[in-house]
Amino acid sequence: MIRELHKKLVNQEITSERLTEDYFAKIEKKNPEIKAYLSLNKEFALDKARSVDKKIKNGEEIDLLAGIPCSIKDNMCIEGLPTTAGSKILENYIPPYDATVVKKLKESDAVLLGKTNMDEFAMGSSTENSAYQVTKNPHDSDRVPGGSSGGSAAAVAADMCAYSLGSDTGGSIRQPASFCGVVGLKPTYGMVSRYGLIAMASSLDQIGPVTKNIEDAAIILTRISGKDRFDSTTVETASKNYEDGLGKDIRGLRIGIPKEYFAGDGLGKDVKEKIEEGIAKFERMGAKIIDINLPSADFALATYYIIMPSEISSNLARFDGIRFGKSAGAESEKTGEDLNLLEIYQKTRAKSLGKEVKRRIMLGTYSLSAGYYDKYYAKAQKARALIRKEFEEAFKKVDVIAGPTSPTAAFKIGEKTANPLEMYLADIYTVTANIAGVPAISFPCGSVRIEKKDLPVGLQLMGKWFDEETLLNAAYAFEQSK
Repeated sequence: MIRELHKKLVNQEITSERLTEDYFAKIEKKNPEIKAYLSLNKEFALDKARSVDKKIKNGEEIDLLAGIPCSIKDNMCIEGLPTTAGSKILENYIPPYDATVVKKLKESDAVLLGKTNMDEFAMGSSTENSAYQVTKNPHDSDRVPGGSSGGSAAAVAADMCAYSLGSDTGGSIRQPASFCGVVGLKPTYGMVSRYGLIAMASSLDQIGPVTKNIEDAAIILTRISGKDRFDSTTVETASKNYEDGLGKDIRGLRIGIPKEYFAGDGLGKDVKEKIEEGIAKFERMGAKIIDINLPSADFALATYYIIMPSEISSNLARFDGIRFGKSAGAESEKTGEDLNLLEIYQKTRAKSLGKEVKRRIMLGTYSLSAGYYDKYYAKAQKARALIRKEFEEAFKKVDVIAGPTSPTAAFKIGEKTANPLEMYLADIYTVTANIAGVPAISFPCGSVRIEKKDLPVGLQLMGKWFDEETLLNAAYAFEQSK
């Protein structure tokens, strides 16, 4: 997709301005129904497109991403544009700086169309928790697109942008990619800078691409990865063009299949069949299928739902109406109500934060409290170390690990909102990659027929730390094989 558009631009078969206008026309037509975008940036996007067209006419060499329109999840800062993180508390927030990934896209002359919808502060698996609107799945408007990067996945699936950036804390890129039938990559923790990403859980968050194919994901990873002096968790890695590493023979590739992922009743029968078909396809391509054990997978979700809300409790303390956020104090001045500082904090957060955000703050505060820290948070960190050790042992035997991205295809809007635990279970196969910090990718491996609609199913691969090259090549081989 990206390479084809690049060739057309360079050969002057199309202009970036026309391409950008075409995408805005699609957004105008489709977005009122799908609700993937929260805000658009038409003037800036067209200015950038015209500048790329001028470079091409002058014979200047341009980057693969130059002049190609994309979208950005609304928890990444773009200077001068609204960044709400899907929350009312940041309704009027305009960042004075660019996130590092945004800066890198701008340096590549990418055209930024606008910001996509998301679960509030990235907390959710369906994009139903957005304070502004519920995004719909392009394959069936009665169903969710997944979350929290549901807006990004829906925008790519509905062809309202060429690609998008999302963030993944426990599966928030990969799960919506599975539901919407697109590609979603969560890089190794530390591969991509989080500077300018509104933090949810700092030790788990990672920015990554949502694309239409594997090569596009590789192209974007090349341009957004690398050491950043503004993010001390980023690491220095050898500079690679990941798109150049695609197309290698995967015969002999060792693919591990965790028995725990296919045990029990959690995995839907129809989804299981598609995943098994995908694994069999890898075997026909010459890969070696090896059964492995990841015993800690059984308590990975519980571990995640202690560590993640604990970090949320800390990270979201800044949204109090004084440091960040729309303040209840300003409203009280208009009404003549006299509020002290504590009351401003309480009223601001009570009014402007959603139910799921409050729920996770409370869970995290409880886990970190003096009486329960050792019982919950400290124990969860020990479990995290054990999960990481199991991955280290597994990767001595295999090159990648395969399994489902989600236990089901996309569920209906409103189906799981009454029971948060059911919603949390949608992340059961994705959270381990974030806990261990390994890279993981979801890509389409077929579809299932539900209520006369074909709904996509995603196959997930997890790889060794900083070995995105092997991961992307395996997924690319699968995609290209007939």
